[in-house]
This record gives sequence, structure tokens and C-alpha cells, in this order.
Amino acid sequence: MDNRLMVLPSVKPEGIRVVSIPEDIDGQEAFRHATGVISGVEENDPDYTWEDIEDALDEHGYRVLEFVLGPALD
Repeated sequence: MDNRLMVLPSVKPEGIRVVSIPEDIDGQEAFRHATGVISGVEENDPDYTWEDIEDALDEHGYRVLEFVLGPALD
């Protein structure tokens, strides 16, 4: 199984997410597509939560994955 992964960045380390990219989406288009999905949630619900975004990404085939973020490098 070949997993293609994408990091969704955040200003705060606890906001960083790693998702798997759906097979039917080209790797070059995945980030643009995912940010469009996220923007749609933000525009439709000003009181959105991460769970709302996760649900929307899930509907489009993205899967949020568990990961370990290493220590800060100063």
C-alpha cells in the first residue's frame, strides 16, 4: 500500500495535522483542494471547530492520521 501524505501547517504546533491524500487526487493538486475544503467550512460556519474541518476533509477522502511531532529545534 502506497500512502501519500500531506502536512497541513499551522502557526501553533498543536494545530499541525497530517492527512493521507485520496487516490483520485493528484499530489500536485491535493494541498489546493484540501485548503479549498477547509475554506468552505470556515466560510459556512464562523463558529467552526477542528472536528467540522475533519468531517469535511473525510467527506472528500482525506484521512487524518496520528503522528508524533519532534522537539523544537532552536
